[in-house]
Amino acid sequence: MENNPSSSRTDRKTIERNRRIQMKALYSQLNSLVPHQSSREPVLSLPDQLDEAASYIKRLQTNLERMKEKKDNLMGTERTNYASMSSCNGTTTGLRSPQIEVRETGSTLEVVLITGLDSQFMFNETIRVLHEEGAEIINASFSVVEDTVFHTIHSKVGDSAPSNGVARISQRLNKFVQDDNAF
Repeated sequence: MENNPSSSRTDRKTIERNRRIQMKALYSQLNSLVPHQSSREPVLSLPDQLDEAASYIKRLQTNLERMKEKKDNLMGTERTNYASMSSCNGTTTGLRSPQIEVRETGSTLEVVLITGLDSQFMFNETIRVLHEEGAEIINASFSVVEDTVFHTIHSKVGDSAPSNGVARISQRLNKFVQDDNAF
């Protein structure tokens, strides 16, 4: 093979042109993903487009962190500080030891869960336990009175639940509440 310098120069030019075309397509794709304020804005230079994309990504990360914190607070996974929950008159609000009561009436089961505002995740766990034990949820409701949340769950214990299903459900729910009170 002949080692032609003009051929190698042409190859490098072609490779570089293809690289620039690919980079331009990637920049265009990135720019299309960033929301723009208005369509009347002048076309931004490439460095400005990259700065705008970087700023947008940082805002998304900040929003994501804020949403994760909000979710954790709503799910009750973040334990609140007793001192921070004090009100002006010195009484503690929002914190309450959870209580549970399970009543059986025939094939229906009524679960009353009483929690503070800081333990909303317990409702989800109660529903999960009922489903695992084969109970069919008929109705679930809650009401809030000052710093106390009253959850009422009506379920039907049918054929799919074991014969000692009600006793087992009651035992699991009481154990769950007692374990939570230990913290």
